[in-house]
Amino acid sequence: MLDADAIKSNLNAERIGREIIIYKSTSSTNDIAAQYANGGGKNDGVVVLAEQQTAGRGRRANKWLSQTGKSILCSVLIRDNGISSDIIPLVSAVAVAETVGKYADAKIKWPNDIFLADRKVAGILIDGIVRAGQKFYVIGIGINCHQRREDFVGELRDTATSIDIQTGGVCDRNKVAAELLTNLEHYLAAASDNPASIIEKWQSRNMLSGKKITVEYNGERFTGNCIGIEPTEGLIIQLECGVVRTFDAAFTTVVKSF
Repeated sequence: MLDADAIKSNLNAERIGREIIIYKSTSSTNDIAAQYANGGGKNDGVVVLAEQQTAGRGRRANKWLSQTGKSILCSVLIRDNGISSDIIPLVSAVAVAETVGKYADAKIKWPNDIFLADRKVAGILIDGIVRAGQKFYVIGIGINCHQRREDFVGELRDTATSIDIQTGGVCDRNKVAAELLTNLEHYLAAASDNPASIIEKWQSRNMLSGKKITVEYNGERFTGNCIGIEPTEGLIIQLECGVVRTFDAAFTTVVKSF
């Protein structure tokens, strides 16, 4: 089971994880973490974890399915300290990729998915909120840890994976959680000092770079070669017609890569 003391004993951070709250079951850790913003800056760095979510959600209102005790279901509340809102998703993706990258080669699929061996192992959802004139971010992260292949149903059986599947062992979720929070603090600090370093780190793990992809944008589909990303704009694609176009993450989904 997840244990706050066990996580803290492996944690190398001062800001993130000063307070760790663990629920046996909750609707959404993002919703719980958002409530702590009502307490103002004193709750900066609060971490909410759950063994199970009944209403976990991903990007574009997709559901994040979770079985009890098999994942890291985590939300971190951070107060805005001047880091560009466009960099926060990159920081989060790099932190997660570095965490699961200890177990197998991890790649980032724009904008918010982390892959091991071409299968999704983690996802990220970031909510921006304002309380009493202060801006906060809730960074929601889900990492598959103990799932076996038979735990995935339907198309997920061919597209999803877990740390245990990739390693053939059983990971320690408390150590995974501590590593995640340590990495998140490290890369938030790095983003404050040198945002370009985060972009470079993100690009080094970008699984779409140089690939031919199809994206759906506002109901239309576009195909071309992925050139890279521009944090304030989105995914950069050279379309088959030769035009270079940037696609905003809020309205774009990658539907196929070749």
